[in-house]
Amino acid sequence: MKPVLALVGRPNVGKSTLFNRLTKSRDAIVADFAGLTRDRHYGNGKQGKHEYIVIDTGGFEPDASSGIYKEMAKQTQQAVAEADVVIFVVDARGGISSQDHDIAKYLRRLGKPCVLAANKAEGMQEGRAQLIEFFELGLGEVYPISASHGQGIRDLVDLALDPLNLPDPEEDDGSLDAGIIKLAVAGRPNVGKSTLINTWLGEERLVAFDLPGTTRDAISVPFERDGQQFELIDTAGLRRKGQVFEAIEKFSVVKTLQAIESANVVLLLLDATQGVTDQDAHIAGYILESGRAVVLAVNKWDTVDDYQRQLVQRSIETRLTFLKFASLHFISAKKRQGLGPVWASIIQAHKAANCKMSTPILTRLLLEAVQFQTPKRSGMFRPKLRYAHQGGMNPPVIVIHGNSLDHVPESYKRFLEGRFRKEFDLVGTPLRIQMKTSRNPYADNDQD
Repeated sequence: MKPVLALVGRPNVGKSTLFNRLTKSRDAIVADFAGLTRDRHYGNGKQGKHEYIVIDTGGFEPDASSGIYKEMAKQTQQAVAEADVVIFVVDARGGISSQDHDIAKYLRRLGKPCVLAANKAEGMQEGRAQLIEFFELGLGEVYPISASHGQGIRDLVDLALDPLNLPDPEEDDGSLDAGIIKLAVAGRPNVGKSTLINTWLGEERLVAFDLPGTTRDAISVPFERDGQQFELIDTAGLRRKGQVFEAIEKFSVVKTLQAIESANVVLLLLDATQGVTDQDAHIAGYILESGRAVVLAVNKWDTVDDYQRQLVQRSIETRLTFLKFASLHFISAKKRQGLGPVWASIIQAHKAANCKMSTPILTRLLLEAVQFQTPKRSGMFRPKLRYAHQGGMNPPVIVIHGNSLDHVPESYKRFLEGRFRKEFDLVGTPLRIQMKTSRNPYADNDQD
């Protein structure tokens, strides 16, 4: 699973700027005033062969006792609990503060691996001398960086990942058993994920408790059905009932993201009593972004009336329209209703995600589609689609070659996707279509 790095520090030290630099995005809002970030913000980063998850947090006041600062402190404490390594960001120009001491005391008490990064260190003439005061924090070496200028970022990531002794990604992939389908059960807290897995297993293997977020870590359970080996991944973990009442938020976003990343198929569980929420849509979007095969199941279907059922179906059609390729089931985990067809869809989605498509068939389908509907001309150019071949599996990738393909509109790509899906019965898996324009052999001669 991807390692997790949490960015922690007092307000306005540049955590969000560093987050954007690490994720190569502009997802975090950055402005020159304190307290802009309040919630946890998650993003993916990559350095070399290693990928990681970054958590941006708001300004941290460990001893905050009331108001918004207490809530922000809870968010940061949850991020630290989820992280493998904490990057403590301080302001090299502003110097050390009492709040820095409070945060350092909190981190020392936890004993979690920590890297101390002094941000805004660009252009400092006597940088090392100005950083000496930060050794008072008792967290070891101080590493000067500039998030806005990109200075020292690669070394910082190397330092953060080094104590984790990460395996080589290629070696890690080779150790997986191709005969086992890894199935992650994902969804909001209290939708019945653990209850569903317990029903499948026929035993109380996971703690099921009527409180959102009873489970925290993702755990794996081996399972066999009709001769097929599965590894069931519950996106939260086994905990005793006496430990569920904690002040820190219990639903771990990181564990859900990691479970989705490591799975072959994801069963997205929805709650019939609440319909499709923003959190459901966010999880569904991450599944799509990760390229995982997916099956939709609406739990607690036996507890709602006909009017509520219509509302749920309508909300799925409108809010999860980007998952219209996925099979949809209405179930009751407690009463064991509707579970058989779910397994058939899981097998079908896994098969579709690993479908092999021959180049002659793909090219024939492409040319037939072009003959039926030619892509629109864009200015002086009309895209010419010549042939197609498979570029990958899980999810399937179809690479189309031709001329002026940069001008192919998204609507035409969806038209082609529909043709390919119908031919190869690609139900339950995302499908990626890549356009590759042929190089003009005379382009170099024009410059002579």
